[in-house]
Amino acid sequence: MIIYNYETDFKLPFEEALYSTWIGEVVCSEGKTEGEISYVFCDDEFLLNINQTYLDHDTFTDIITFDYCVGDELNSDIFISIPRVEENATLFNTDFHNELLRVMVHGVLHLCGYKDKSEQEEVRMRQLENDKIQLFHVKQS
Repeated sequence: MIIYNYETDFKLPFEEALYSTWIGEVVCSEGKTEGEISYVFCDDEFLLNINQTYLDHDTFTDIITFDYCVGDELNSDIFISIPRVEENATLFNTDFHNELLRVMVHGVLHLCGYKDKSEQEEVRMRQLENDKIQLFHVKQS
């Protein structure tokens, strides 16, 4: 089950069911099963507080993924800063929705075991993000 929580005025641009179906397809495409994945959309201060409290980091970030997976069942709380997504969209010269999808799937890919610490891992992660974003666009048309 995919759950959406809003700690800011932001609301997903399309029906939540579209995102849930898409995330479910991403999970399935990676040979995993969907447990409970909770997305929390928030502002910078909200996410900074989580970063400081739980990770001892004093920096802004676009996403924090807490992994509660059990075997191949994906369970997580995924926190996303909407102002960071907006800034990243401008920085990377893409539209907001595409960047939002990228960040949403980024957290799920981490749950599937993908890393992005090395340059090679980062390149692989970006390719997977692009591939998985296409799943959303196909289903929407």
